[in-house]
Amino acid sequence: MTDAEDLVTEIEALGGKLAQAKASITRRFIGQERVVDLTLTALLCGGHGLLIGLPGLGKTRLVETLSTVMGLDGNRIQFTPDLMPADILGSEVLDTAEDGTRSFRFLPGPVFCQLLMADEINRASPRTQSALLQAMQEKTVTVAGQDRPLGVPFHVLATQNPIEQEGTYPLPEAQLDRFLVQIDVVYPDRATERDILMATTGIEDAQSTQVFTGEELLAAQTLLRRMPVGDSVVEMILDLVRAFRPDEADASERVRETVAWGPGPRAAQALMLAVRARALLDGRLAPSAEDVIDMARPVLSHRMALNFAARARGDSLADLIDSTAAGLGRQEAAA
Repeated sequence: MTDAEDLVTEIEALGGKLAQAKASITRRFIGQERVVDLTLTALLCGGHGLLIGLPGLGKTRLVETLSTVMGLDGNRIQFTPDLMPADILGSEVLDTAEDGTRSFRFLPGPVFCQLLMADEINRASPRTQSALLQAMQEKTVTVAGQDRPLGVPFHVLATQNPIEQEGTYPLPEAQLDRFLVQIDVVYPDRATERDILMATTGIEDAQSTQVFTGEELLAAQTLLRRMPVGDSVVEMILDLVRAFRPDEADASERVRETVAWGPGPRAAQALMLAVRARALLDGRLAPSAEDVIDMARPVLSHRMALNFAARARGDSLADLIDSTAAGLGRQEAAA
């Protein structure tokens, strides 16, 4: 076989395995296929996901199920205003041996895992939030002057309540930028809610089975980066990201009047990976312009902000992203 044929075979095999994983996840997390796809996208790209939704929509259940299906060692942290950095990273304690000698011993915190659920992440103070910045970007933490590597792979799936803002702290822009995608978890439709009701109020609860291991997920992340991306898709990604920077010379009048600050280069990197993941989850060998349009809002919405005038008018960031991405799609189709 040629290298290209080998790549096609590997991608097709991974696509089949991902279909098994999705089937196992949806046995416990019923419906919400879009949410499942975006969460898997974050893991396939080697990134982190920010799940935003009201309580009771299954966010915690989804993360716990993912930990099982993907074969990852998972931990959960409930973020509260009194949470301290040591509660996340761990701390050194003084041990006394039988002969009376004393030495420090490091007790690792819950961040030392492969899949960390940061529940209600915006309830912790900025000092505690800073404890996650190094972990999310460098996948290592520094405690007592010593660098300590985290699990391999390492992913953070954080949840946030969009309504209740009393006793919360806005996430720093630098931390938001470290989330590959923002995943909006909405109310299920009536048929899905009925399925949830019947599945979760009986004697037995549906169980998921392991499909991946940590090593297989790492191999999938490497394979995803080998997927080809056409020049037209690359140019569309660049056009889309740069279109939301109000200081750019070719920015539209609407963007100049609406956007306070736009996405940086990390957004383009995230979009490049995310469109590959969407194609892979859809059983295709390469991403298309439709993938760029579809992934624009999850990748970009938390990496930009409306200015004061736009917020006062009630403008929607989601509508701006969707309309701009759709316009670029029409240009691509006409070219």
